[in-house]
Amino acid sequence: MDATLTYFSQQGPISDPGTYSSLFDNLPTSIYDLVRIVQGTTIHVFWAERYGVKHTPERQAEVQLRTMPRRLERTLELDPRPLTEPRALEQKLVGNCRDHSLLLASMLRHQGVPARARCGFGAYFMPNHYEDHWVTEYWNQEQSRWILVDAQLDALQCDVMKIPFNSLDVPRDQFIVGGAAWAMCRSGGADPEQFGIFDMHGLGFIRGNLVRDVASLNKVELLPWDCWGVILSDALDDPSDLALLDEAAALTSGDVPEWERVRALYENDPRLRVDGSILSYVNGEMISVAIG
Repeated sequence: MDATLTYFSQQGPISDPGTYSSLFDNLPTSIYDLVRIVQGTTIHVFWAERYGVKHTPERQAEVQLRTMPRRLERTLELDPRPLTEPRALEQKLVGNCRDHSLLLASMLRHQGVPARARCGFGAYFMPNHYEDHWVTEYWNQEQSRWILVDAQLDALQCDVMKIPFNSLDVPRDQFIVGGAAWAMCRSGGADPEQFGIFDMHGLGFIRGNLVRDVASLNKVELLPWDCWGVILSDALDDPSDLALLDEAAALTSGDVPEWERVRALYENDPRLRVDGSILSYVNGEMISVAIG
């Protein structure tokens, strides 16, 4: 456990703020205050109009900013004040659930707190539906447990969706990590058509979130539409692929007590590992993107 906590208390290649690390110095340490900073600097691309903001396509393209240095650079271009100063709605950086989750994880890691972004599905967006979603998971030393935090859910969103729980301690049956969703559907315990977003759903979609969660647990927190390896396979009945995905799901369905096995599985299998480049959907087209 000590090695696992040390690993997740250090930045990865995506979360490392680099030359912008000083922006994280002297931030408050409470989860409540850090989430307020996330929400004070970032606005969700799909919720913007609920707040009365209509972004141009150029502004909406900020969701393509993959790494923390690029996101922080753009944050300062929009408003050069410290992150502790809440931005006007028009000056908040456009992002999505992954971006809220990554920013919180990055700030926590800067403070030496073990944290990681998790990819999966939220059960609280629509009835009888599991929405494509990301949250942050951090190690609470006092309680000796990993806690899920939804940094996207502000007061407006909680009110609109009638969230019945504390968004700073999301119940495990309300956020279903990718591996748990895969296992639920493979066992017949859930309908894969209930998992997804917009017109994208089913076991193939769940496979993508499982693989993205495995990568994120290896501190490679890519965009929700980034694809590589087994995600790109046309077949969902290849016995070898299914065995790999079942194993990955079994190891990552909860708070990952056997993280070293997850690490070894990721490092040793190119179907899971991010190597050099990926394919990403941008403006309706799939393009090749160099990673690393």
